[in-house]
Amino acid sequence: MEAWLIGTPAELDAAIAALTAVAYVVQLGNRHPLVGADAGQWRVFLRLALTTAPTAHRRPAPPPAGAGGALVDLNTARAGRRPAHRRQHAG
Repeated sequence: MEAWLIGTPAELDAAIAALTAVAYVVQLGNRHPLVGADAGQWRVFLRLALTTAPTAHRRPAPPPAGAGGALVDLNTARAGRRPAHRRQHAG
């Protein structure tokens, strides 16, 4: 599912948090300020994958706009993944 969300930063934070509670966030675009009659509003692209997985297995909501990003330790993240199953070919 893809959607453009338009609203104030607080409205976007609330909408993204609500959608993240029911879907997996595949892509969250950068926020872009609107101009003219829509000044004060922002737009953001959001791509979601709807899932029936329990909440514990879903990606956490992205931080609010003013919170900044977090660094990810890739070695730790990779260590937490399950090993890929490799099929052996009969030969």
